[in-house]
Amino acid sequence: MRKDERVFLAVTAVIMVAVCSFLALRMFYHNDDNISGPLLPKTETPDENQQKPEPVEKVYVNVFFIGQNDNREEVYKAVNREYDKDVDGSKIKFAINALISGPKQNEKLKGVYTEIPVGTRIISINETSDKVVINLNSAFEQGGGTESIYKRLNQIIKTAKRNTTKPVYLYIEGNKAEVIGGEGIMITQPLNENSLEG
Repeated sequence: MRKDERVFLAVTAVIMVAVCSFLALRMFYHNDDNISGPLLPKTETPDENQQKPEPVEKVYVNVFFIGQNDNREEVYKAVNREYDKDVDGSKIKFAINALISGPKQNEKLKGVYTEIPVGTRIISINETSDKVVINLNSAFEQGGGTESIYKRLNQIIKTAKRNTTKPVYLYIEGNKAEVIGGEGIMITQPLNENSLEG
């Protein structure tokens, strides 16, 4: 074998050893099994076909209390209350229950109040396909004078009309209300904006 062939083979062998060594070292230091330190969890990419849950749209009812406007005049204030038909039944039942329960503490801090007496209780709210009957105990018509009774009646009327399209009737202790309170305020039914004008 000639000298130049031996040199060529020797150089080739050295190059091959160097390449193999380089590849071996690279594999050794970049193999996941040989990495020291904590392993990071694999982040999974979300499946594009997986359906995201639809956001549930919140539904509110309006409950009418009393407060002041920007000119410090007394007005009926519609307060939003979050409503869930699966929990609370019909809107009118939920709204009247919220009205009788009165304003929440944060609403009171904003000057919102009610003229409905504390002892007022709902005996029943009967809703059929053609009407709603709200039956309250006698505490509803007790105390406060004529102006207070007008206000509490208007709270009931406004809350009822905002939360149902059916005719709404007010009963006290099982009897249809025609005269309310010791002052003898006449009321026409079903309840509407003109019920207290007669």
